[in-house]
Amino acid sequence: MLKVAIYGKGGIGKSTVTGNLAAAFAAMGKRVIQIGCDPKADSTINLLKGEPLLPVMNYMREHDADPETLEEISKVGYGGVLCIETGGPTPGLGCAGRGIIATFQLLEDLQLFEKWQPDVVLYDVLGDVVCGGFAAPIREGYAEKVVIVTSGEKMALYAANNIYQAVKNFEERSYAHVSGIILNHRNVENETEKVRSFAEERNLPILGEVPRSHDINRFEDQGMTVIEGDINLEVSRVFMDLAETLLECR
Repeated sequence: MLKVAIYGKGGIGKSTVTGNLAAAFAAMGKRVIQIGCDPKADSTINLLKGEPLLPVMNYMREHDADPETLEEISKVGYGGVLCIETGGPTPGLGCAGRGIIATFQLLEDLQLFEKWQPDVVLYDVLGDVVCGGFAAPIREGYAEKVVIVTSGEKMALYAANNIYQAVKNFEERSYAHVSGIILNHRNVENETEKVRSFAEERNLPILGEVPRSHDINRFEDQGMTVIEGDINLEVSRVFMDLAETLLECR
């Protein structure tokens, strides 16, 4: 089983990357689970025709009880991808990180992996803060690999470095390790050179580069990934190649 946590600064495009990777793996015939670990709970929306999924934390608040089945907190999206969103606390109250921890424990209790038996599990994790629940995918052994999504923007690289340093600390305890970087282009000045320099200094490969693409926005407006929208597009090929790269570097 390939288990990857995808981290990056908020707004850097990691949900777009994660959703398209999930769709790419599905198009390759893989059985995929995508778990959104962000309080915004919008990670899986482009696998579900633009329809938001009820987050686990919302379910628990609304019903004042834990769900008894996976079907109550998940939906099957494009290509058979099983979609789950952790969600977060009521705005202004509680800790979003604790919501992730509670969700992961619940998924264990519901025997998610034993019942679904996935080939690939993708965790889409907010990367501005790598502590508490936001570190759970790597600290608790749910993910084996970490991929960092960044652009050449200063704050994106700052967040990427924080993620890298946090994972290095966990790595010493035989947890997940950073497999590499995905450059999500924002077309800032000297972007490729900045990200390459960042990666080389940390001895990390750039696993793939996602170009600025109107097609991504066009299909997201329709509630789709580019893989679902048109798998033959050049940008779709980027995600297919990236999925193949992740499988090869297991």
